[in-house]
Amino acid sequence: MTGIERFEDVEAWKKARALVKAIYKATDASAFRKDWALRDQIRRAAISIMSNIAEGFSRQTDKEFVQFLFIAKGSVSEVQSQLYTASDVGYLPEEQFSTLYAAADEVARLLSGFIRYLKSGLDS
Repeated sequence: MTGIERFEDVEAWKKARALVKAIYKATDASAFRKDWALRDQIRRAAISIMSNIAEGFSRQTDKEFVQFLFIAKGSVSEVQSQLYTASDVGYLPEEQFSTLYAAADEVARLLSGFIRYLKSGLDS
């Protein structure tokens, strides 16, 4: 495996955790709070990122870990898409949208790099 002993040590998981906290804070604002469907969906998608990293890590093989990292990366895209919706309907000011989107993008980049790293070990 990766030499990492705990999923909490995975940098992408740490950044995903921070993203979840930021999403919860943003969705607790009065206008966003009232849109139950969007609020709950973006929260679930954000939680899914860190959950899939943790679950994949526990599978104990790089091949399975990679599969879960791809799922986590899909959840990042889901969060980013929902951020557009929240921005379009006026729940997020442009600056907050940009900050959250950039945080999600950072998680996606970390996941992509980690996937490449793990896959290179599988190809050897």
